[in-house]
Amino acid sequence: MLAVIDASPRDDASGAMIEDAFRAARLDEWVEFEADCGKFEKEIAKEIAKAKFTFGELEEEEQSLDRLRRWYRDLMKRDVLRLPEAHAAEQRLDGCEAVLEGYAELVYDVMRGATPSADTPPAAAADSPEQVPDAR
Repeated sequence: MLAVIDASPRDDASGAMIEDAFRAARLDEWVEFEADCGKFEKEIAKEIAKAKFTFGELEEEEQSLDRLRRWYRDLMKRDVLRLPEAHAAEQRLDGCEAVLEGYAELVYDVMRGATPSADTPPAAAADSPEQVPDAR
């Protein structure tokens, strides 16, 4: 059930107070969203540093990005003032997508055997096509 209430402030000061409170709430949400984007990017960097290039990890990170996308859509629905922070958050989300795309490429390279991972035994890494010297 949805109830719609049409209300107007009694004066300009009341209107400004309501708008300021709404703006502050949205700004807090955008700040929190951007912080979570930073956590997402750090998590990917950590997995790359550990050379953890597995499909399981990639799927987990894809789920994290999907959560960020849903959250962004929800925040946009509430941001009726169209604050500039929304645009910054959109760019940050685009950055997260690019980071995940880069990580996915690394995972697929490892799974195809193009790049040894931390889990690749030294003998298998030595047989990798990129590590064999060119005999020409």
